[in-house]
Amino acid sequence: MADRVLFRFMTVTDYEEEEKFLSEQHKEGWKLCKYWLPGIYFFDKCVPEDVVYRLDFEQAEKSEKTEYLQLYNDYGWEYLFDVNGFSYFRKRAGSEERELEIFSDNESRIEMVERVFKRRMIPLLMVFFSCVMPQLVIQFLNWNERGDPFAKGFVIFFTILFGLYLYLFIHCGRKIRWLKRKYMKE
Repeated sequence: MADRVLFRFMTVTDYEEEEKFLSEQHKEGWKLCKYWLPGIYFFDKCVPEDVVYRLDFEQAEKSEKTEYLQLYNDYGWEYLFDVNGFSYFRKRAGSEERELEIFSDNESRIEMVERVFKRRMIPLLMVFFSCVMPQLVIQFLNWNERGDPFAKGFVIFFTILFGLYLYLFIHCGRKIRWLKRKYMKE
């Protein structure tokens, strides 16, 4: 059982903030041991030290996973686990700044951002336009025609779901655009 459990909601585009959060926890003496969606972090007590956490959204095929992890291991990164397509790594700080990055160039960072968009945002958009939007419209149009006491509840449920999806699309869309611009300028 973990010594500490924290909840932090972060979207797939907030990986830099997540890396910083995990590094700060380690500096305070809490090393990450497990993570469950949608943002439940499990930490074990440890000696406070300066450790860098990095996330990579690389969905290597099972046959290539060993080689993928060995590459990171060769550069001193400790592999922790995979969650939601992200591989979690950590490494003791103190090395040169470039050795604390898992990407060798900004093109690799941009490619990762594009993978996140293609593999996470596009499926969400498909669900949104094929399920959430039509159901919201159907429930809204039918809520007065039926004498169903649950009709109002369905309208409220799908309105909340619509709002959550809209927030995620706006937040993640802006963040993806910002990350791409940031990496192009560096």
